[in-house]
Amino acid sequence: MKFRQTNTTPIAAAKASISIATAYRIEADPRLPSQKKTLRERRRPDPLADIFDTEVVPLIKAAPGIRPVAIFEEMMRRHRDLDPGIRRTLERRIRSWRAVHGEEQEVIFRQTHTPGRLGLSDFTDMAGFAITVAGQPLDHRLYHFRLAYSGFEHAHVVLGGESFVALAEGLQNALWLLGGVPHEHRSDSLSAAFRNLDSDAREDLTRRYEGLCTHYGMTATRNNRGVAHENGSIEGPHGHLKRAIEDALLMRGARDFDSLVSYRSFIDEIVSRCNARNAKRIDIERTELKALPNRRTSDYEEVTVRVTSAGGFTLRKVFYTVPSRLIGHRLRVRLYDDRLDVFIGGTHLMTLPRGRASSRGKHDQVVNYRHVIHSLRKKPMALLNLVYRDQLFPRQAYRRTFDVLMERLPERQACRIIVELLAIAHERGCESELADALSTCLETRQLPDMAALRVRFAPDPEQLPNVVVHLATLDVYETLIGSSREPNTTGDAA
Repeated sequence: MKFRQTNTTPIAAAKASISIATAYRIEADPRLPSQKKTLRERRRPDPLADIFDTEVVPLIKAAPGIRPVAIFEEMMRRHRDLDPGIRRTLERRIRSWRAVHGEEQEVIFRQTHTPGRLGLSDFTDMAGFAITVAGQPLDHRLYHFRLAYSGFEHAHVVLGGESFVALAEGLQNALWLLGGVPHEHRSDSLSAAFRNLDSDAREDLTRRYEGLCTHYGMTATRNNRGVAHENGSIEGPHGHLKRAIEDALLMRGARDFDSLVSYRSFIDEIVSRCNARNAKRIDIERTELKALPNRRTSDYEEVTVRVTSAGGFTLRKVFYTVPSRLIGHRLRVRLYDDRLDVFIGGTHLMTLPRGRASSRGKHDQVVNYRHVIHSLRKKPMALLNLVYRDQLFPRQAYRRTFDVLMERLPERQACRIIVELLAIAHERGCESELADALSTCLETRQLPDMAALRVRFAPDPEQLPNVVVHLATLDVYETLIGSSREPNTTGDAA
C-alpha cells in the first residue's frame, strides 16, 4: 500500500513481490484474512443448554469445593435421558465457569532464604517401608531437621509418637552435629504432641518447648495449623529423603536389620550423602550460624514412680520390672524416646528399654526375668497364669520349650522345669548357649535333660581362679600407726 501511493497497482504489486490479483484484492478490502473469518458455530445441539445455568451453576455456588464428577453423577440421577458421554463436556464447562466466576484462591508467596536464619523441624511416618529389626516389625517415624538456605539435613529414628522428648533429642542432635544454631526455628505447632492433651499439659509442653529454644538462643515460630505449604522447606524434602531411603533399600536387597543401631547407621549414611551434595552451601551457612551453648539441655521427661509388690512400676500404661530389693521405694525415671534411666536419689540404678501401649489402649510389659527369677523359683506355679508370662522368656527357644513341656507333662512339672532353666541361664550366664541347646532338643523332639544341662553349664573347676590371700602381720599396722603420730614432747605416756 506504500508503493501504491506513487505507483500503479501492477507496478506496486511487482515491487511488493505479490501477484497483481492479490494487489487488487487488498486494495478492495485491506482487512487481514484472520479478521475476515467468522466465529465457528456449534455443529450439534448443546447437551447442557437446559441444565447448566439452572442446575449446575447453583450447585457450584452453593458448594464451591464440590468435584465435577459429583455434579455429573447428580445430573445423571436427575436426568435419566442424559448421555454419559457429556462428562468431559461438563468438566470443561465447569472449569471455564470457575475461571471466570469462581472464588479467589490462596496465593503462595515464594520466599528468599538468607544463610543462618531459618531451621525447620517435622516428623514423617515410615510405616510404608516395612522395616524389620531382627525379624520384628519396627513401628517408627523419622524426626527431620533442615536448614532452609543450604539444605543441611538431619534425620533421627523415633520409636514413639511426635512427642516433645523426640523433638528435643532430635533437634539437639542436629544442632550439635551442625556445629551452630540458626536464628529461628519453625515447627508445625507441635500439633501431634498437643493432640488429646488437656489445657494444663498443653501449657506445660509449650513452656518446655520455648525453654528449649531459649537455651539455644533461637526464636520459636510456628506455621498456621493445617497449612502445610508454610512449612514447605521441610515438607517437600520429606519426599526426597524417603525416595532416597527407598532406593537404598532396593539396592540393599533387604529390609531387615540386625539391630536398631545398624538401621540408624543406615539412615545416617543416606542423610550424609544428601549433605555432601550441598557441602559448599552448608559451609557458607555455617559462618552465619550462632554459637552453640556450653552444654545440651534436657531431652527427657522426668517422673516419679513407686515400686509395687509386683516387683515393678507402671508408667504410661507399661509395666516395668526392677530388682525386688526396690519394692516400696520411690524412683526417679528419666523418660527418653527409646529408653528409661532409673535413679534412686542421685544414684543411677539401671537403663530399661522403653515400652509403649498399643494404639487400642492395651497395656504392655517390659520384663527382665533376672529381676523375678529368685522369687519365681520359690513359687514356680505362679508362671502358669502370670500376666506377663510371654514377655518373661528372653528368647523364642524358651517359649517354645515351655509350650512343649505343657503339652507332654503335667502343669506343675512343666512350670518347675522351665523356671529351673531360666535360673540356670541367669546364674551361670549362659542364656544364649542354653537357648541353642533347647533349640536342638526341640528339633529332635526331646525334652530337656535337666541333669545333663546342669553338668554342661556348671562352672569348670579347672578354670576357676586360685585366689591366695596373704594376711599381713599386726606389726605392719603398728608401724603405720606409729609413723602417723607426732612425737610426744611432754614425756607423758601415749
